Amino acid sequence: MSCLDCSCLRRTPVKSISQSKESTTSIYPHWAGELPQCWIPPVLGGHDMPVRYNEVNNYELQQELGKRFSNLTTVYLACHAPTGSLVTVQLTDLDDCSDEQIRFLQNEAVMSSFFRHHNIMVSWKIFTVGTWLWVINPFMAYGSASNLVKTYYPEGMSELLIGNILYETLKGLNYLHQNGYIHRSVKGSHILISEEGLISLSGLGHLYSMVRRGERARVAYDFPNFSTAMLPWLSPELLRQDLHGYNVKSDIYSLGITACELATGRVPFMDMHRTQMLLQKLKGPPENPLYGYTFPCEESPMKISRSGVDSGIGESVVAASMTQTMTSDRLRTPSPRTFSSALQNLVEVCLQQDPEKRPSAAMLLSHPFFKQVREQTRDSMPSLLPSLAQHRKHSSGGSFPVIMKKYSYRTTDEVKEWTFH
Repeated sequence: MSCLDCSCLRRTPVKSISQSKESTTSIYPHWAGELPQCWIPPVLGGHDMPVRYNEVNNYELQQELGKRFSNLTTVYLACHAPTGSLVTVQLTDLDDCSDEQIRFLQNEAVMSSFFRHHNIMVSWKIFTVGTWLWVINPFMAYGSASNLVKTYYPEGMSELLIGNILYETLKGLNYLHQNGYIHRSVKGSHILISEEGLISLSGLGHLYSMVRRGERARVAYDFPNFSTAMLPWLSPELLRQDLHGYNVKSDIYSLGITACELATGRVPFMDMHRTQMLLQKLKGPPENPLYGYTFPCEESPMKISRSGVDSGIGESVVAASMTQTMTSDRLRTPSPRTFSSALQNLVEVCLQQDPEKRPSAAMLLSHPFFKQVREQTRDSMPSLLPSLAQHRKHSSGGSFPVIMKKYSYRTTDEVKEWTFH
């Protein structure tokens, strides 16, 4: 049973929550992995910020940060006026969404309100205003790891920074896997970084539970319609879509691709035709992708965007063509960097063709590549990042004071908690 199959759950309002407690083994003390028949999202402690459902005008949208969800969702930096707290607001017009897209949003909303782990992104509040869905999230000052690479590290991050980001991501993945969930969407743009250096794994819309009727299945056979942009990160077994299925080890493969993304500034397979990509993944890479592929790069129908593979920000045909050519040239040329044997081994074990040969998330946490990360103090992560003042200056833009008129209403009876019908 998936989260959306439960009729009781679909009629349950999504509640504001806080990350006041963290669990490292079980989502809930009495069971793990499967939602009970009449599950209601638990509220642990008070709210991180005292917001009320009928005061949507308390959110002052300040700056558009980008697009997501096939351009249907606009992400804004906003201020919660009563507290002065910065948040991000994701606005989606549900009238523009198909039934499948609404189910995706529902699953993402339920999951983001369900987990209790500091490395899993949790939504603070979800409600509707007219036909607009509002999702209030904590503001992650540095954005995603992929945006950080594009902005500051076009040739790749330092290994210490990569280690910190991947180590925290692995802790979130391990939590999900222990509770029987496959993330299925691990990549740089779903790894968010806060002002304090906290790493949070987002992108929970494709999450899948391996637990059925109280028992955990060995493999999954659910193959959602992933966007073309997601394909380079997906494991061979997930792309193969055969009777062998896949399991949590598919996330480990995606983590290996993400490690290459952060280390080199480019995504393996991104420049390849989809069919060529599939064939190459099923056959296995001829060399460690940290040092670049040497495949013949023909014209590819996949558009490569400088603004991020899932940013949703469109670009002109000329710009896409230029980016395609530049990316092809980069992929033909081996990486000029030299990587440590520990990082090379991490990538190799994650990208094993046989998923059973890949280590689990728990095993990877003790990998030698993370030895330096395990020995450092928790407050060392911010020192590895660009200065926040520099980042804010680089990311600054105009505000949108009139945008509120489009999304909000004066009458409080228009503002409702989102229920799942």
